[in-house]
Amino acid sequence: MLGAGATLLSPALLGGANAQRLMQLSGAKRTASIAVAVGKTEDLRIDTAFTDINIGDSEIADVSPLTDRTISILGKKIGTTRVTLYAAGKAQIGIFDIEVSYDVSRLAQEIGHFSDGGIKVSSVNGRIMLSGTARDAVTLDKAMTIARQFAPDPINTVTVLQAQQVMLEVRFIEASRKASRELGVQWNSFGQNTLANIGSRLPANELPITRRGPNGSPSSTLISPIVAAGVLSGAAPYGFLLGELNRAGLSIDVALNALEEKGLARSLAEPNLVALSGDTASFLAGGEFPIPVPGNLGTVTIDYKRYGVGLAFTPTVLRDSLINLRIEPEVSQLDTSHPVQVAGIAVPPLIVRRASTTVELRDGQSFVIGGLLLNDSSTAQEQLPWLGDLPVLGALFRSAAYQKNETDLAIVVTPRIVRPISPGNLIKTPLDNTLPANDIDFFLMGKAEITPADARMAIGHQQAFVGHILDLPKGVAHVVAVKD
Repeated sequence: MLGAGATLLSPALLGGANAQRLMQLSGAKRTASIAVAVGKTEDLRIDTAFTDINIGDSEIADVSPLTDRTISILGKKIGTTRVTLYAAGKAQIGIFDIEVSYDVSRLAQEIGHFSDGGIKVSSVNGRIMLSGTARDAVTLDKAMTIARQFAPDPINTVTVLQAQQVMLEVRFIEASRKASRELGVQWNSFGQNTLANIGSRLPANELPITRRGPNGSPSSTLISPIVAAGVLSGAAPYGFLLGELNRAGLSIDVALNALEEKGLARSLAEPNLVALSGDTASFLAGGEFPIPVPGNLGTVTIDYKRYGVGLAFTPTVLRDSLINLRIEPEVSQLDTSHPVQVAGIAVPPLIVRRASTTVELRDGQSFVIGGLLLNDSSTAQEQLPWLGDLPVLGALFRSAAYQKNETDLAIVVTPRIVRPISPGNLIKTPLDNTLPANDIDFFLMGKAEITPADARMAIGHQQAFVGHILDLPKGVAHVVAVKD
């Protein structure tokens, strides 16, 4: 019921209020609805006089009577509530719903500045909804960022006009160079009952001189478990120089070992990936190796670690076919020379080269990631104490080895905007121009597959069957000239 303190406005003043809205409640067949922005008021004029107001949830909206035909609605919290109006004698006049939502006028103004009016802003069930069209994904992302400042979790129904699929052509080019040099001198002395040597203690089957007979001559009988010397690497030298001195039953051999190795290995991988704008696509050409993982009560479980040539990229299509590209290439390989003991099992570690970069390119442009150079060099030297330190002559009592490994990696990346082909167009495959061979072609001619032209020639046709179908009326003679 209207309170005694309610302020009544004259009809003349109400008629001049442009902000008032007229709601038809008497005789309405369905419930009316009015939207009010949170924190703002809305004046509403009713077509029938009322005496009482009943509101469902006063925390969502506050309804205050101004006259017997006018009310003021204040939006307090996002949500929906129902209002019922009564006339004298508790006779129900009508019912209408109040939806309190966000004020999207300021948001629509801000988004309209950079979207050229393509993105529309509205409020649906207490949430902000973006609709319409956007030029590219960046414009849409900017609109969504601004909308989140007004309300959490806005609804996105915007259609992006720019093509949204990107194919990435990647080439991994790796060159591995290896060079090593070894030079060593070994001294072997063979007597009737003694064997003396200066150099490395290596297995007998890896040395050029290891066996002697009883009188110092070459023989297949080993006179001592002590083996002769060799180069540092443990490999038999590519070339060596041998000298021998015999006197009074004593044989002294001098062997000069020399080895130089050079190697070059090249590897190339060319993966192609397709991803939607804003999504991430990944690629791996390699494998997985098992890793033991110690558990409780002495149990061991197996986990797998990936290695090889990997790639992950996230494209974002900008305006005028400009592509923002975040790419993360990785090349890893097993390092068997430095194993790690895990639960009593030797596990090889990984040598990893990884890069992460963000660039902007146009459709078809390329860029190269270089400078992933790995240079590893090592030297080792063994010598006889004191004698090896002598100037000039000390080289006769030393063995030295030099090893250099160099690996260079270059990555060439080319993004392209792709579009699906039109419906009905056939896609050619590498097998369209070949047919399986029959027994005669395979066993007699040695061909695993043949071309369609060879198949037609085998049955006496020099060219494919071509022609036209002519529909001629009956009872009328026609002459058709055909030229080949």
